[in-house]
Amino acid sequence: MTDALAQFSLQGRTAVVLGGGGVLGAALAEGFGLAGAGVAVADLRREAAQGIAEKLQKEGVEASAHSVDVLDREALEKCLQGVLERHERIDILLNAAGGNVAGATTSENLSFFDLPREGLEKVLDLNLLGGAMLPAQVFGRAMAGNPQGGVLLFISSMSALQPLTRVCGYSAAKAAVSNFTGWLAVHLAQEYGAKLRVNALAPGFFLTDQNRYLLTEEKSGQLTERGKTIIAHTPMGRFGQPEDLVGTALWLASDASRFVTGIVVPVDGGFSAFSGV
Repeated sequence: MTDALAQFSLQGRTAVVLGGGGVLGAALAEGFGLAGAGVAVADLRREAAQGIAEKLQKEGVEASAHSVDVLDREALEKCLQGVLERHERIDILLNAAGGNVAGATTSENLSFFDLPREGLEKVLDLNLLGGAMLPAQVFGRAMAGNPQGGVLLFISSMSALQPLTRVCGYSAAKAAVSNFTGWLAVHLAQEYGAKLRVNALAPGFFLTDQNRYLLTEEKSGQLTERGKTIIAHTPMGRFGQPEDLVGTALWLASDASRFVTGIVVPVDGGFSAFSGV
Protein backbone atom coordinates (compact mmCIF):
# COMPACT_ATOMS: atom_id res chain seq x y z
CA MET A 1 0.00 0.00 0.00
CA THR A 2 1.28 3.48 -0.86
CA ASP A 3 1.55 6.18 1.76
CA ALA A 4 -2.00 7.05 2.78
CA LEU A 5 -1.57 10.82 2.62
CA ALA A 6 0.26 10.63 -0.72
CA GLN A 7 -2.92 9.25 -2.30
CA PHE A 8 -4.53 12.67 -1.89
CA SER A 9 -1.78 14.53 -3.74
CA LEU A 10 -2.55 16.12 -7.12
CA GLN A 11 1.10 16.80 -7.86
CA GLY A 12 1.81 16.89 -11.58
CA ARG A 13 -1.85 17.00 -12.62
CA THR A 14 -3.89 19.70 -14.28
CA ALA A 15 -7.34 20.68 -13.04
CA VAL A 16 -9.82 22.80 -15.00
CA VAL A 17 -12.35 24.63 -12.83
CA LEU A 18 -15.32 25.99 -14.76
CA GLY A 19 -17.14 28.70 -12.82
CA GLY A 20 -13.83 29.21 -11.05
CA GLY A 21 -14.51 32.90 -10.50
CA GLY A 22 -17.42 32.17 -8.15
CA VAL A 23 -17.35 31.70 -4.40
CA LEU A 24 -17.32 27.90 -4.39
CA GLY A 25 -15.34 27.47 -7.60
CA ALA A 26 -12.57 29.74 -6.36
CA ALA A 27 -12.21 27.80 -3.11
CA LEU A 28 -12.03 24.51 -4.98
CA ALA A 29 -9.51 25.89 -7.47
CA GLU A 30 -7.31 26.99 -4.59
CA GLY A 31 -7.67 23.60 -2.89
CA PHE A 32 -6.58 21.77 -6.03
CA GLY A 33 -3.65 24.14 -6.51
CA LEU A 34 -2.40 23.78 -2.95
CA ALA A 35 -2.62 19.99 -3.34
CA GLY A 36 -0.11 20.25 -6.20
CA ALA A 37 -2.19 20.60 -9.35
CA GLY A 38 -1.78 23.16 -12.06
CA VAL A 39 -5.10 24.98 -12.26
CA ALA A 40 -6.92 26.49 -15.23
CA VAL A 41 -9.54 28.89 -13.87
CA ALA A 42 -12.36 29.48 -16.36
CA ASP A 43 -15.36 31.73 -15.95
CA LEU A 44 -17.86 33.70 -17.99
CA ARG A 45 -16.32 36.77 -16.37
CA ARG A 46 -12.72 36.78 -17.56
CA GLU A 47 -11.72 39.38 -14.97
CA ALA A 48 -12.99 37.16 -12.14
CA ALA A 49 -11.01 34.20 -13.48
CA GLN A 50 -7.94 36.38 -13.84
CA GLY A 51 -8.21 37.57 -10.25
CA ILE A 52 -8.37 34.03 -8.88
CA ALA A 53 -5.52 32.85 -11.13
CA GLU A 54 -3.30 35.72 -9.97
CA LYS A 55 -4.08 34.89 -6.33
CA LEU A 56 -3.07 31.28 -6.92
CA GLN A 57 0.12 32.30 -8.70
CA LYS A 58 1.12 34.31 -5.63
CA GLU A 59 0.66 31.12 -3.60
CA GLY A 60 3.07 29.25 -5.87
CA VAL A 61 0.44 27.50 -7.99
CA GLU A 62 0.83 27.15 -11.75
CA ALA A 63 -2.43 28.84 -12.72
CA SER A 64 -3.99 30.36 -15.82
CA ALA A 65 -7.19 32.27 -16.55
CA HIS A 66 -9.66 31.56 -19.33
CA SER A 67 -13.01 32.94 -20.40
CA VAL A 68 -15.81 30.52 -21.21
CA ASP A 69 -19.56 30.36 -21.67
CA VAL A 70 -20.50 26.84 -20.59
CA LEU A 71 -23.62 26.97 -22.78
CA ASP A 72 -21.61 27.69 -25.94
CA ARG A 73 -19.99 24.61 -27.50
CA GLU A 74 -17.62 26.73 -29.57
CA ALA A 75 -16.53 28.70 -26.50
CA LEU A 76 -15.92 25.45 -24.62
CA GLU A 77 -13.77 24.14 -27.47
CA LYS A 78 -11.79 27.38 -27.50
CA CYS A 79 -11.29 27.16 -23.74
CA LEU A 80 -10.12 23.56 -24.07
CA GLN A 81 -7.50 24.54 -26.63
CA GLY A 82 -6.32 27.41 -24.46
CA VAL A 83 -5.91 25.10 -21.48
CA LEU A 84 -4.01 22.50 -23.52
CA GLU A 85 -1.69 25.15 -24.94
CA ARG A 86 -0.84 26.32 -21.44
CA HIS A 87 -0.90 23.07 -19.45
CA GLU A 88 -0.55 20.39 -22.17
CA ARG A 89 -3.05 17.97 -20.65
CA ILE A 90 -6.18 17.79 -18.48
CA ASP A 91 -6.59 15.34 -15.61
CA ILE A 92 -9.49 16.86 -13.65
CA LEU A 93 -12.59 18.78 -14.67
CA LEU A 94 -14.53 20.43 -11.87
CA ASN A 95 -17.66 22.16 -13.15
CA ALA A 96 -18.88 24.73 -10.63
CA ALA A 97 -20.95 26.68 -13.16
CA GLY A 98 -24.64 26.87 -12.29
CA GLY A 99 -27.11 28.65 -10.08
CA ASN A 100 -30.72 29.72 -9.73
CA VAL A 101 -32.72 32.54 -11.30
CA ALA A 102 -35.70 34.46 -9.95
CA GLY A 103 -37.79 33.55 -13.00
CA ALA A 104 -37.74 29.87 -11.97
CA THR A 105 -38.53 30.53 -8.30
CA THR A 106 -42.00 30.85 -6.81
CA SER A 107 -42.78 33.75 -4.49
CA GLU A 108 -45.69 35.77 -3.13
CA ASN A 109 -45.77 37.59 -6.45
CA LEU A 110 -45.07 34.69 -8.78
CA SER A 111 -46.99 31.42 -8.55
CA PHE A 112 -45.85 28.12 -10.03
CA PHE A 113 -48.56 28.45 -12.67
CA ASP A 114 -47.08 31.73 -13.84
CA LEU A 115 -43.39 30.83 -13.92
CA PRO A 116 -42.19 31.99 -17.34
CA ARG A 117 -40.85 29.40 -19.73
CA GLU A 118 -37.78 31.56 -20.27
CA GLY A 119 -36.85 31.39 -16.59
CA LEU A 120 -37.35 27.65 -16.39
CA GLU A 121 -35.34 27.06 -19.55
CA LYS A 122 -32.53 29.28 -18.32
CA VAL A 123 -32.07 27.46 -15.03
CA LEU A 124 -32.40 24.02 -16.62
CA ASP A 125 -29.92 24.88 -19.35
CA LEU A 126 -27.44 26.50 -16.98
CA ASN A 127 -27.33 23.66 -14.45
CA LEU A 128 -27.81 20.56 -16.62
CA LEU A 129 -26.45 21.45 -20.04
CA GLY A 130 -23.86 24.01 -18.98
CA GLY A 131 -23.22 22.61 -15.52
CA ALA A 132 -22.63 19.05 -16.70
CA MET A 133 -23.45 17.78 -20.19
CA LEU A 134 -21.78 20.14 -22.65
CA PRO A 135 -18.47 20.51 -20.76
CA ALA A 136 -18.40 16.75 -20.24
CA GLN A 137 -18.64 16.27 -24.00
CA VAL A 138 -15.86 18.73 -24.80
CA PHE A 139 -13.40 18.13 -21.95
CA GLY A 140 -14.34 14.47 -21.50
CA ARG A 141 -13.31 13.72 -25.08
CA ALA A 142 -9.87 15.20 -24.39
CA MET A 143 -9.55 13.24 -21.14
CA ALA A 144 -10.73 9.93 -22.63
CA GLY A 145 -7.36 9.45 -24.31
CA ASN A 146 -5.34 9.88 -21.10
CA PRO A 147 -3.48 6.62 -20.30
CA GLN A 148 -3.72 7.57 -16.62
CA GLY A 149 -7.44 8.33 -16.89
CA GLY A 150 -9.13 11.38 -15.44
CA VAL A 151 -11.84 12.70 -13.15
CA LEU A 152 -14.98 14.70 -13.88
CA LEU A 153 -16.68 16.37 -10.92
CA PHE A 154 -20.07 18.05 -11.02
CA ILE A 155 -21.98 20.09 -8.46
CA SER A 156 -25.38 18.74 -7.48
CA SER A 157 -27.44 20.06 -4.56
CA MET A 158 -29.52 19.27 -1.50
CA SER A 159 -32.42 20.08 -3.79
CA ALA A 160 -31.64 16.96 -5.80
CA LEU A 161 -31.97 14.78 -2.68
CA GLN A 162 -35.03 16.46 -1.17
CA PRO A 163 -36.90 18.92 -3.40
CA LEU A 164 -36.92 22.29 -1.68
CA THR A 165 -39.85 24.69 -1.68
CA ARG A 166 -39.85 27.61 -4.15
CA VAL A 167 -36.84 26.59 -6.27
CA CYS A 168 -38.84 24.57 -8.78
CA GLY A 169 -36.54 24.75 -11.80
CA TYR A 170 -33.33 24.48 -9.80
CA SER A 171 -34.50 21.35 -7.97
CA ALA A 172 -35.43 19.65 -11.23
CA ALA A 173 -32.14 20.62 -12.87
CA LYS A 174 -29.94 19.45 -10.01
CA ALA A 175 -31.84 16.15 -9.76
CA ALA A 176 -31.00 15.69 -13.44
CA VAL A 177 -27.32 16.46 -12.73
CA SER A 178 -27.25 13.70 -10.11
CA ASN A 179 -28.83 11.25 -12.52
CA PHE A 180 -26.45 12.24 -15.31
CA THR A 181 -23.48 11.76 -12.97
CA GLY A 182 -24.35 8.10 -12.55
CA TRP A 183 -25.14 7.62 -16.23
CA LEU A 184 -21.88 9.15 -17.42
CA ALA A 185 -19.83 7.25 -14.86
CA VAL A 186 -21.13 3.93 -16.20
CA HIS A 187 -20.82 4.99 -19.84
CA LEU A 188 -17.23 6.20 -19.59
CA ALA A 189 -16.05 3.24 -17.51
CA GLN A 190 -17.56 0.74 -19.92
CA GLU A 191 -16.62 2.51 -23.15
CA TYR A 192 -13.33 4.25 -22.32
CA GLY A 193 -11.84 2.50 -19.30
CA ALA A 194 -12.22 2.27 -15.56
CA LYS A 195 -9.67 5.00 -14.89
CA LEU A 196 -12.05 7.67 -16.21
CA ARG A 197 -14.31 8.47 -13.26
CA VAL A 198 -17.32 10.74 -12.68
CA ASN A 199 -18.71 11.91 -9.33
CA ALA A 200 -20.52 14.89 -7.85
CA LEU A 201 -20.69 17.00 -4.71
CA ALA A 202 -24.06 17.90 -3.20
CA PRO A 203 -23.38 21.00 -1.09
CA GLY A 204 -25.71 21.86 1.72
CA PHE A 205 -26.41 25.54 2.28
CA PHE A 206 -23.56 27.88 1.45
CA LEU A 207 -24.11 31.60 1.03
CA THR A 208 -23.36 32.49 -2.59
CA ASP A 209 -24.25 35.31 -4.96
CA GLN A 210 -27.04 33.14 -6.38
CA ASN A 211 -28.89 32.31 -3.17
CA ARG A 212 -28.09 35.18 -0.82
CA TYR A 213 -31.34 36.97 -1.70
CA LEU A 214 -33.32 33.96 -0.49
CA LEU A 215 -31.45 33.42 2.77
CA THR A 216 -30.60 36.90 4.07
CA GLU A 217 -32.32 40.28 4.16
CA GLU A 218 -30.74 42.65 1.66
CA LYS A 219 -30.55 45.68 3.96
CA SER A 220 -29.98 44.19 7.41
CA GLY A 221 -28.10 41.04 6.49
CA GLN A 222 -30.26 39.13 8.99
CA LEU A 223 -31.58 35.69 8.14
CA THR A 224 -34.87 35.46 6.29
CA GLU A 225 -37.47 33.01 7.57
CA ARG A 226 -36.17 30.56 4.97
CA GLY A 227 -32.63 31.05 6.22
CA LYS A 228 -33.71 30.46 9.82
CA THR A 229 -35.52 27.26 8.82
CA ILE A 230 -32.41 25.96 7.06
CA ILE A 231 -30.19 26.58 10.07
CA ALA A 232 -32.77 24.94 12.33
CA HIS A 233 -32.67 21.83 10.10
CA THR A 234 -28.88 21.71 9.86
CA PRO A 235 -27.58 19.76 12.90
CA MET A 236 -24.24 21.59 12.78
CA GLY A 237 -26.16 24.85 13.12
CA ARG A 238 -24.47 26.96 10.46
CA PHE A 239 -24.10 27.60 6.74
CA GLY A 240 -21.21 25.91 5.02
CA GLN A 241 -17.96 27.73 4.35
CA PRO A 242 -16.46 27.37 0.85
CA GLU A 243 -13.40 25.59 2.24
CA ASP A 244 -15.70 22.91 3.72
CA LEU A 245 -16.00 21.46 0.20
CA VAL A 246 -12.28 21.18 -0.45
CA GLY A 247 -11.49 17.98 1.44
CA THR A 248 -14.25 15.99 -0.25
CA ALA A 249 -13.33 17.38 -3.65
CA LEU A 250 -9.67 16.44 -3.14
CA TRP A 251 -10.71 12.92 -2.19
CA LEU A 252 -12.84 12.55 -5.32
CA ALA A 253 -10.21 14.11 -7.59
CA SER A 254 -7.30 12.06 -6.29
CA ASP A 255 -6.17 8.44 -6.26
CA ALA A 256 -7.64 8.16 -2.77
CA SER A 257 -11.00 7.49 -4.46
CA ARG A 258 -9.67 5.43 -7.38
CA PHE A 259 -12.44 2.81 -6.92
CA VAL A 260 -15.22 5.38 -6.55
CA THR A 261 -17.38 6.47 -9.47
CA GLY A 262 -21.01 7.39 -10.07
CA ILE A 263 -21.77 8.79 -6.61
CA VAL A 264 -23.11 12.07 -5.23
CA VAL A 265 -21.59 13.05 -1.89
CA PRO A 266 -23.55 15.36 0.46
CA VAL A 267 -21.44 18.03 2.20
CA ASP A 268 -24.25 19.52 4.23
CA GLY A 269 -23.63 19.67 7.99
CA GLY A 270 -26.11 16.84 8.47
CA PHE A 271 -29.06 18.49 6.69
CA SER A 272 -29.90 15.41 4.60
CA ALA A 273 -29.74 13.12 7.65
CA PHE A 274 -32.11 15.15 9.85
CA SER A 275 -35.82 14.34 9.81
CA GLY A 276 -36.71 17.45 11.78
CA VAL A 277 -37.59 15.41 14.87
